[in-house]
This record gives sequence, C-alpha cells and structure tokens, in this order.
Amino acid sequence: MIFSYNWLQLFFDKKLPKPEKLAEVLTMHSFEVESLSRKGKDLVLDIDITPNRASDCFSHLGIAREIAAILKYKFKTPAFVKTTAGKKNFIKIEVKDKNACPRYTARVIADVKVGDSPKWIKERLEICGLQPINNVVDIANYVMLELGQPLHAFDFDKLEGKKIIVRFAKKEEKITTLDNQKFDLNNNILVIADSKKPLAIAGIKGGKKAEIDKNTKTIVLESAIFDLRIIRRASRLLNLKTDASWRFEHGLDPNLTEQAINRAAALIQEMTGGKPVQGLNDFYPKKVFPKKIKLDLDYVEKLLGTKIPQKEIIRILKSLNFQCRENSSRWVMLEVPTFRLDISIPEDLIEEIGRIYGYEKIKPIMPLSSLIPPKKNENIFWQDFIKNILKELCFTEVYNYSFISEKDTEIFLNSTRTVLVEIENPMSVEQKYLRPTLLINLLKNIKNNIKNYEEMKLFEIGKQYKKDSRMGVDEKAILSVVIIKKDKRELFYELKGIIDLLLNKLGISDIWYDEYKVSFEDVKLWHPKKCAEIKIRGEKIGFLGEISPNILDALNIKKDVCAFEIDFERLEKLCSEESEYQPISLFPAAVRDLAVLVPKKVKVADVLNQINISGGALVRDVDLFDMYEGKELPEDKKNLAFHIVYQAKDKTLSSKEIDEVHNRIIKNLEKNPIWEVRK
Repeated sequence: MIFSYNWLQLFFDKKLPKPEKLAEVLTMHSFEVESLSRKGKDLVLDIDITPNRASDCFSHLGIAREIAAILKYKFKTPAFVKTTAGKKNFIKIEVKDKNACPRYTARVIADVKVGDSPKWIKERLEICGLQPINNVVDIANYVMLELGQPLHAFDFDKLEGKKIIVRFAKKEEKITTLDNQKFDLNNNILVIADSKKPLAIAGIKGGKKAEIDKNTKTIVLESAIFDLRIIRRASRLLNLKTDASWRFEHGLDPNLTEQAINRAAALIQEMTGGKPVQGLNDFYPKKVFPKKIKLDLDYVEKLLGTKIPQKEIIRILKSLNFQCRENSSRWVMLEVPTFRLDISIPEDLIEEIGRIYGYEKIKPIMPLSSLIPPKKNENIFWQDFIKNILKELCFTEVYNYSFISEKDTEIFLNSTRTVLVEIENPMSVEQKYLRPTLLINLLKNIKNNIKNYEEMKLFEIGKQYKKDSRMGVDEKAILSVVIIKKDKRELFYELKGIIDLLLNKLGISDIWYDEYKVSFEDVKLWHPKKCAEIKIRGEKIGFLGEISPNILDALNIKKDVCAFEIDFERLEKLCSEESEYQPISLFPAAVRDLAVLVPKKVKVADVLNQINISGGALVRDVDLFDMYEGKELPEDKKNLAFHIVYQAKDKTLSSKEIDEVHNRIIKNLEKNPIWEVRK
C-alpha cells in the first residue's frame, strides 16, 4: 500500500527519521517496506500490510500510530467537525438487513459549493494513486486514505423520496456507475438505493444517478460498515475491485464511521463553505464494545523468552491505544480498541509487546525440555518396512483411489455384487463403489501403462471394503502386488520366491502354499487352475496366482499377469523384528536337482519337510523350481522339481558325502508307496 512521507509527518510535532531510516525501522517491526521512491517534493513508501492488520493499517493514521509506538513519539489526531447549521437533519435511513449492514451513518451538509480541491489535497491523492475529481469527492477519498474508512457522497436533491435504503438488489435490476460502466445486479449484491432505484453498489462503487456535480448544493455523506463476505462476493460476481471494496473485504472497525464522517464534514465545511445540519443519522442496532483480556506478565516473559520491565510493557500497550488497568503486580486487565480486529487472546498481546520492544533485542536461548520419543506406531513401522523390501526388489509403489466404476464391476465382479459398498453421493460414475479388492485398480494401472513398459512390478498397501452382515462394512488393510514380464516363464514361482523373501525378512517362518479352488462368490480375478492360498502356521493370510484370462482379455492385456494379496492386518501381528544371524560358511556349496511324482492332493510342504528331515544339517536350502501337470503324466499326478543345496559349516563336502546324503533323501521319499522319485 502507498503512503506519503509528508502526510505521515503531519501526525507528529517531532521530525520523522529520514525516509531510508524510517523504512528500516518499520521493516524491523513487521512492516516490510517494499520500495521507496520520490514523487515531486514528496517521498512514497510502498508498505506491505499483512491482511490481519487491514482494519487499522490501511490508512495513514494507522501507520502513524505504529510509528509513534515504535519511536516513542507523541501522536496527534486530525480535527473533526466544529460547527453546525440551524437546520435539523432531514434524511431518512432504512436498513433492510442488519447483518449485511451492521452500521450506517449519514450526515447532511447544506450550502455546498462544488469546485476544484486545494493543491495539497490533489497532490496527496495523486501520490497515493487516486485521480482528483472535485472538492467533495476528493475529501471523501482523502479521509479514506487518512483514516481507512471509505465514504461516499450523494446529491440530496437527486434522491427520490428523500430516503436512503440499504437492501439487496432486485432481480434484473441495473445500475450505471460513476465511470459509466453498466452492471446487471442480482439478489446477492447489496445496494444503496432511494425509494425507486439503486444509487450505489454498497461498499464498492457509486452510481451515476446521485452523482456530485457542479450544480450540487446539498449532499448526503455516507459512512457505513458492510459484511465483508457480502462485499467480497459482490466484487467477484461483478469483477469489480476498488479501493473501498478492498478495505471492506478485509474488515473495518464499526466505531470508525462516526469519526470518519465528522472528519470529512469538517474538511467540507472548511473548503466548500458547506454547513453540516444538526443531528447525525446513525443506524447501529448492535454496538461493538472493546474486548477485555487479562494478561499475565509472567506468561509474557515465558513466551518471549526474555524479561521486559513492567513499565515498558505498560508503555508499549498504551502507545498502541490499549487501555490498561493494573490489578496486581503480575497481571494487567486490558481493553482492546475496536480497530484492532486481530487481537483476541493474550498471545496476540504478547506478540505486540515483542514486536514493538524489538525482536532483535531478544537473545536466542536454547529451550529446556525433555525429549520424549514418540510411541511406536506398529502399523506405520511395518508398512514402511515392507515398502523398503519391495523397493529393493525393484517394485514401484502406487496410490490409487478407493473407488471403482459401474463398468469395473461388470469386468471384475459377479452379477450378484453382494460384496459391493455403494457410495450414497458419488462425485462421478467412475467413483460409484468402494473397491472390494486393490487388484482392480492395479490391473487398470498395468492396462494404462503397458504401451510404454513391457515389464512392470507394482504394489499398493491400502484399504478394501466389503459388505458384512454383522459389521455393515468390513474395512481391511491389504498388501497387493502385481507383476508382468516379457518372458512369462516361471513368473508364478518368481512371485512365490518374492513372498518367501518378504516374509522371511519380516521374521516369519513356517510358510506354505495350499491348493485353492477358485470361488466366484466375490470376485472372478484368479485363474481357476493357477492359484494358491498363502498360509503361515496353518492360518490363511492371502492368495497367490495368475489373473484370469477373461479379465486380461477384457482389459486388452496380451501377457500373463501374476499377483498376490495378503491380509496386512493379520501379517502385522505375525511380524517380528528379532533375527537370528548365522555366519556365512567359508566352504563351497553343491547343488543337486531332484524330481518327485506325487498325487495332486499332496502338499509341497510335506515333500519339503521330508527332504529337510532326511538331509539333516548338510541340507542348507531347498527350493521348488517347477511344478508340472500334463498329459505326459499319469492322471491325478503332478511332478515337483527341487534344487537341493548341500553345504557344511566346517569343511568342503566330497562327492561321496553328497551322494550319501542325496541317496538317503531319495530312499526316505520312496518309503511312501505313492511317491516316486524320477531318475
């Protein structure tokens, strides 16, 4: 906001510091001076005023008050109305909505001679960016810049019914403003009107109808307060910003209207020969009184971190126009002036004390406090732990919306849709239901990106939602993973290996996979013959498998996709941070392969257990690398192929020793009459 250095000087008997020094002082006390320039014989300060200080600092008076407090100068206020004519006030005021217009003050001034303003008023208006028009209008603008209260003058003789009405505009009502712009109004726009037509857009701009011109003899001076939200809305609707609307939008002191109108009346009386009539029209149904705040001086010291003498605290508060009453040695009762709309709690007062005292005087002191570590959040900890593991395995985390569309339900769900939770008020058709599984959106991620990437490894940890007869909605955290590669060979087993690695790093053992017969009760995602249950200690925690070809066809995905889902809430309970570290053997390992033909009902875990028991300590690891079922095999049989890693901790194993252990494993496997080791 633009301020005149010479104008500010008028508020003081003492010489102000040089402009550069004044700018430095203001900047140190929370008023940043963005620029300093010369305009004629005056200097212009462009000061950045924060929005919370608009009620008092969008004016020369407000900035002068701050300068007085900072520099400890005596401060003087402008002169107000001195004499009145014998006539009584003869204008009527009617306010239709007291919330839209909490206060409306009007004064009639007779025998006005409209003409040019004095040179000094013109110069000050031009410095602040306003164009001089005539002495009446210029004085209204001058007082706005001086005190911060917008004013408007109407030609009394042009008012229909000699009455001013504050109301909302009627439908299809129109107005032509002082700059000849035409606006269509509506019932969201507040207007000042006479008994027939609008005279002005309230708080924004005056109309042509009651314009002050050279023939004007009697004026009605308006000084009002309007609801800031109504002014902001009207300004936006009309795309019309003015100096007045800018001030009203930030909020003004309701007790400033009378002070401003009397100041303007005094200047009009002095410069135009006008005579203010007796009485003041003042609609003010709900008076605003100063707020009272109790200030604890010990708390001032505690919050600012420095001890300021009590006399200095009282001086600072009084210099800012706070009324102080010391009730004891350690606390003060304060009355907050109504122009300080930003002050409501003791902390606001303490900020003012620190600001005027000078933040640069407060020495930085390290705070004394005990550092208490936050309580561990197990959910977040294990989520981050899992994310780091998958990140190291070259997976990419995605964040999808928790919604699916009607079309998604047709592709992924059965016709009954018994599990779906429908949104009562969806934002779009694409967000009609809550997702019953995270895999739906993960597969859509693959569909949308497959044209750019031949291989993808994606995961997401999030909530899935299903209807539940007991709970209403079953909301559960799930870990979902999808993988697609150029070469689909062993994709299923690669994903199985990822699950084993993930669970082992989470401190979980006793992992095994069970045959899963696909049910179409909920979703139809899984391939009917390539799907397994993931179990830990006999408890089912998820599913692993290939995605159904029907789903892939519907999404136009030409490659096989494998996925797994794990119940994160169950997994979290099984995780452990405890790890058993064993030294790496210094001696080489040997790998032998072994294939076993077993009935389809036989679990892989049963065969693995037998191999480990038979091999003893020399079997370091066993890995299933192939599972085959086909026409070449007998009916109801499957072939399981294993890599067996042999390694000793204390020596290099000879071929003879390895053969002995390997043969022992084969012999023990063949003890089961329905198992056959393939040689």
